[in-house]
Amino acid sequence: MNITEEEIYIPSHSKLESIRTEICSLASVRRVASMLDLSPNGLEENEPLPRGWQFILMAADTKRSQLRADGFPGLGVTMPDLGLPRLMLGARTVSYMKDIPIGSHVLRKSSIQSLTHKTTRTGPMAIAKIQHELQVREAESLALVETQTYLLFPASRGGVSTASGTFTANISGYRVKTIVPDETLLFQYSALGFNSHKIHIDRSHARNVEGFPDIVVNGGLVSLLLTDFLRLEIGVNPSSLNVRHLAPLFCGRPITMVANKVNDKWQLQAYDNRSILAVDIEVDTDEF
Repeated sequence: MNITEEEIYIPSHSKLESIRTEICSLASVRRVASMLDLSPNGLEENEPLPRGWQFILMAADTKRSQLRADGFPGLGVTMPDLGLPRLMLGARTVSYMKDIPIGSHVLRKSSIQSLTHKTTRTGPMAIAKIQHELQVREAESLALVETQTYLLFPASRGGVSTASGTFTANISGYRVKTIVPDETLLFQYSALGFNSHKIHIDRSHARNVEGFPDIVVNGGLVSLLLTDFLRLEIGVNPSSLNVRHLAPLFCGRPITMVANKVNDKWQLQAYDNRSILAVDIEVDTDEF
């Protein structure tokens, strides 16, 4: 395969870095619990925000008139127009230094780490790496660093390949659980994160514009479901996550979640209804 790669110059400009103060409000945290079908009443201020729930502190506040054509509100910072209208989450890393107390004020610094333009045999694409740093203002200490890698593509020319992951004939593991994400779950997650990306909420757009068979389950939502699976059913909290998104998952189709202990790490995986590996997470913990 012939691939050319070019690092895109990022000028020193304030629009490529965003600093916001967010409040880790008890109301928002309780709504996440309700979305996950957990009791919201067991959460109180000053308790630690469950790890994985930080997405409520990373919402963009892009004006509706300035949204991309696909409805995506942005990456937390303004990004140059690359002429690539389709966007998917490709990977994510998270390092947890401290817990975020519910009710605390959080300083969020978002910045573009890199923009890389590639030309492959299937056409042009770009890779954007966005870093978010969350600091608890009351403690003046860094709580976590999350880096999100997005893939940008040209407009779809017909159907989109949905089978890029690895097929596994028999799914087994230390702990296995199957869920079926519905439209309500996708709506609530998108609303809590103020994410108006149409592939997650507009079936007509997902099918007729992007070429998917149905609305797409948010990549961040799958990571959240997997880390909560680890936390609630195995009793393990992550100290870091390394997430790879390998294939899309779709509304109304079963997702099989698998947890395995591999040496001193945990491995979390999500398979689609055809037993294709869609999400793979390597988890470091504070366990000894």
